[in-house]
Amino acid sequence: MKTINSFFKKLIFIFWLTILISCSPQPKNEVIIYTSLDQVYSEPILQDFEKKTGIKVRAVYDVESTKTTGLVNRLIAEKSHPQADVFWNSEIARTLVLKNQKILTPYFSDNAREIPQQFKDREGYWTGFSVRARVLIYNKQLLKETDLPQSIFELTQPKWKGKVTLAYPLFGTTSAQAASLFASMGDEAAEKFFRDLKSNNVIIVDGNTTSRDMVQNGTAPIGFTDSDDAHVALMNQKPVGIIYPDQGSDQIGTFVYPNTVSLIKNAPHPDNGKKLIDYLLSKDVESKLAFADCAQIPLRDDVKKPDSIRSYQHIKSMSINYKAVADKIEHTNKILQEIFVR
Repeated sequence: MKTINSFFKKLIFIFWLTILISCSPQPKNEVIIYTSLDQVYSEPILQDFEKKTGIKVRAVYDVESTKTTGLVNRLIAEKSHPQADVFWNSEIARTLVLKNQKILTPYFSDNAREIPQQFKDREGYWTGFSVRARVLIYNKQLLKETDLPQSIFELTQPKWKGKVTLAYPLFGTTSAQAASLFASMGDEAAEKFFRDLKSNNVIIVDGNTTSRDMVQNGTAPIGFTDSDDAHVALMNQKPVGIIYPDQGSDQIGTFVYPNTVSLIKNAPHPDNGKKLIDYLLSKDVESKLAFADCAQIPLRDDVKKPDSIRSYQHIKSMSINYKAVADKIEHTNKILQEIFVR
């Protein structure tokens, strides 16, 4: 009799345990990512991950006018109750701001082993891949080859007055480029450059795509933009050319910046977040981004890319410390906000 009672007690225990488990909230097979890379380029990559793994991807994309800044502010606001698992940033400076704010947590992906060390955080808080460059785009119908500037600093000359477009420099890659100039040149020289641009009636616009569009449409002859935005204009057979500025032996080089990917501290789905990071750092993704209209530049030599994309090894890039750039962001923004007050 005791044996039978014990048996039924175990059955009852198992029954109620099953009920409790079934009623308890179960972790969803999903991953939440915030990304500042344009949705038209990032969404297909995320959809491929979803198909390969069966993990549902919930993505929050940027807004063109605020780009990375808006997502970074959101992550900071959510610090005590993180909503995202992964941050895929289209630049690096504000990724380092998040590291300083203790928003990120270390993760070393096996897929990052062949990525050059300068594009990896030694403590594992972020990893870079698929770089872009800050370039000048010009309208071939408005400018002759002999008239083209070879340096961004030439654009403060009187001949370029009111002819140069620039995205508002408090956001996105324009902000990162500005901070890199302050970090590498020093405050006095960099501030003078931007004040000279302002005095030369630089045309301030809402984003890099607007800067590109004004040039390709002939509203302005030349402007700052990102290499991916410029490549789209070429693919659409617009009458434009691209300049990688400051490539001379005595010049500072072009500002080159990677995408970065990071795991969020106390993320709701950390294991799936790691799987997504592994995928984003794969050679397959670097190749897909190279063949997409954004034409991003792979960091690894053996990644397949179109012949039209300049090899990373053939670009003279600015010699900068990304941490120094991140440390300069807020200081730079205060100066630039005063110069380009709206």
